[in-house]
Amino acid sequence: MRAATAGALTRGLTALAVAALALAACSDEPSIPAPEQPSPAPSGDAASTAADVPELAETVVRPLPGTGAAPFDRTRRLQAPPGWSVTVWARVPSARLLAWTPDRRLLVSRPKFGDVVELIPGQGATAPTPQAASTPQAAPSQQAAPSQQAAPTQQAAPTQRTLVSGLNQPHGLAFTGDTLYVAESDQVDRFTYRAGAVSGKQVVVDGLPDAKSPELGGKYAHALKSVAIGADGSLYISVGSTGNISAEDRDADPERATILRAPAGGGEPAVFASGVRNGTGLAIDPDGGVWTAVNNRDNIAYPYDQDYDGDGDADRGDVLQAYVNDHPLEPLARLTQGRDLGWPYCNPDPDVNPGEKGTPLSYTRRPFVRDVQTNADGGKLDCAALPPVEQGMGAHSAPLGLSFATSPGLAGSYGPGALVGIHGSWNRTPPRPPEVSFFAWRDGTLGPQQTLLTGFQDADGSRWGRPVMAVQGPDQALYVSDDMAGAVYRVTPS
Repeated sequence: MRAATAGALTRGLTALAVAALALAACSDEPSIPAPEQPSPAPSGDAASTAADVPELAETVVRPLPGTGAAPFDRTRRLQAPPGWSVTVWARVPSARLLAWTPDRRLLVSRPKFGDVVELIPGQGATAPTPQAASTPQAAPSQQAAPSQQAAPTQQAAPTQRTLVSGLNQPHGLAFTGDTLYVAESDQVDRFTYRAGAVSGKQVVVDGLPDAKSPELGGKYAHALKSVAIGADGSLYISVGSTGNISAEDRDADPERATILRAPAGGGEPAVFASGVRNGTGLAIDPDGGVWTAVNNRDNIAYPYDQDYDGDGDADRGDVLQAYVNDHPLEPLARLTQGRDLGWPYCNPDPDVNPGEKGTPLSYTRRPFVRDVQTNADGGKLDCAALPPVEQGMGAHSAPLGLSFATSPGLAGSYGPGALVGIHGSWNRTPPRPPEVSFFAWRDGTLGPQQTLLTGFQDADGSRWGRPVMAVQGPDQALYVSDDMAGAVYRVTPS
């Protein structure tokens, strides 16, 4: 069967309600204030009022017993909302995407090792009592688990075991009921999950392109796949591009640089959205909408007939590091059938004053501009006709895992919203730092980016950690995978 397939990052945070945090930690039912209006735009946005929101506070990362090997053999510090704590909950080498099982165990995919690891909360933790989910649908792939009792104190690291092995670069994980979907690089599998065991493996989508596809000759830059389950049970699968500006992906069979949609029971998929260079972040919002967080292209050429570097000559078509640093933005987009995110012909532009050096940057509802290297005359794609991108992140943020914390959402005044693991840049000077970002969910859409957890990068640009994905657990804590440190963190309000 074949498949058809920033400027400155925000440091703004809405004001934390300390009393509400205390109630959330102590009461039988988390007490969360009514959601506030969306937080201010990122600090690089022209509309920003970042001075009106509090700074993050430094917190020491505390390893649980048995988790203190390097890089936690020395004191590590992160910045988090005031009063929040961060522990090293588990050590999982090359930890990538996350999903909670129906019986409240955390699954971690490891493409490098070809397996999925199961983390069972340690004996020092009191298991929360499940209550009804407050979402309008069954919790889809990579969404928060149902609302539970207040977070227990976890004194011991979880027990680890391999749930399933022998897979081909397993990455995306998704549950619907007791059915687990795992996205390998070349197919999507379905398992029955019960009491910490899987059975009845079925391949529900096959023929996905990867480095073993004969026509690619072993070259595939974005072979890892993600999977999400829609409100109607349909499967959504991310299929990345083979390279940075490999335009041939758009004409391939199966088409690459897409989000595919397959029937609920599996079978032949079709293109749902195109021009998605590498939509590793893939999740379903509380209203059933499909969202992707995209790794956009690198080394973009300056597209305007203007002097950008100040040497007196027009720089159109030149690759200038100062321009590359902030262009193009990384999209966080709501997908609909047939939507095109432009790659590699159109780029979402954060410039408030297009092409002007030093212009303010904005990441909300940004338009597209032609890519001068691939679409100089607009003949490949009409960029002006593409709908603006709902939200975005600074260029080269490298967003990976995407999840939704559904009602009541995060503690304090955060409430519901999207969580994005920002892996950090490789080709920016200075490097864009890794972080966990939050986008408030209000009135059926996402607000601007807010930094929730940062500090993984030192002043000289070196890093000791790189977050991949954050999900809210059944205990209302956040669990964050880090493939560089080989860790899963547990982040809790005071």
